[in-house]
Amino acid sequence: MSAGGSGAGSGPGLPTGGPTSRLRSRAGRDLPAAIGVGAGLSAALIASLTWWVPGFVILVATLIGMAAAELHRALKSLGMNSALVVIEVGIVVLLSGAYVIERHTDLPTATFIVVCLGAMVLAAFLARIPGGPHGFIRDTAASMLTITYLPLMGSFASLLVAADHGPARVFMWLGAVICSDTGGYVAGVLLGRHRMAPGISPKKTWEGFGGSLLLGAVFGIPMAQFALGIPWWVGAGIGLLLAAAGTCGDLVESMFKRDLGIKDMGTLLPGHGGVTDRIDSMLLSAPVAWLLMHFLVPGA
Repeated sequence: MSAGGSGAGSGPGLPTGGPTSRLRSRAGRDLPAAIGVGAGLSAALIASLTWWVPGFVILVATLIGMAAAELHRALKSLGMNSALVVIEVGIVVLLSGAYVIERHTDLPTATFIVVCLGAMVLAAFLARIPGGPHGFIRDTAASMLTITYLPLMGSFASLLVAADHGPARVFMWLGAVICSDTGGYVAGVLLGRHRMAPGISPKKTWEGFGGSLLLGAVFGIPMAQFALGIPWWVGAGIGLLLAAAGTCGDLVESMFKRDLGIKDMGTLLPGHGGVTDRIDSMLLSAPVAWLLMHFLVPGA
């Protein structure tokens, strides 16, 4: 999960003003509100993974569905209209179906995912035909972007939690990404001097990125030994790679916003912007998490 777009940390330049204004300016966001929203989402995730795993799938599908609506609204500013109804239905079917098939049947889950994605693509094309040829490529491109960025990436969350010891795998994934955001923010604020990608995310620094990798790797060590039953050094490697993937996810979403000319994808979550701004790191790290743990954690 992204900590409001500061995954690799902020650089120097502490402004003048009161403590609250300094917190807001240095973090680039309303830090107290961001912490409150992050804590609330984390509590919901932990509760679902602890007591009712299908609730986790429902929560992820809800967040991704909300992100699809945000991206639809944002792309409209470029004159691009995605097939939102098709995508929303597809999100529910894909994420819930992938979990049920992977967890409770012997059917090939990969086949279901491919067929479901293909059906979404076909339905998006067909839904656009009545609108005529003008803008057809532009609108269908918006649908294809949304389908690959949101439901496809989100399906890996269903695969992770449906595997043996699924909640532990998800805790490893999300914990490493959250630690990446935290380590990046702290290291960036305290040590950040060298901008990582000034044209994409000006507050990210290489020092912050180092903090992201370090804390992600540190988090992976106890998770490996006490939750996943793998050597500590494997857990450290998984945590490090997930931290890097989370930062990449944050940068990709920043590229979207730069091209769209907006600061946030939405305003639903105080201190974070939109739902997409909150889950950007989670999205692109999900397939990395599944791939790593599928091959490195026993019992997949």
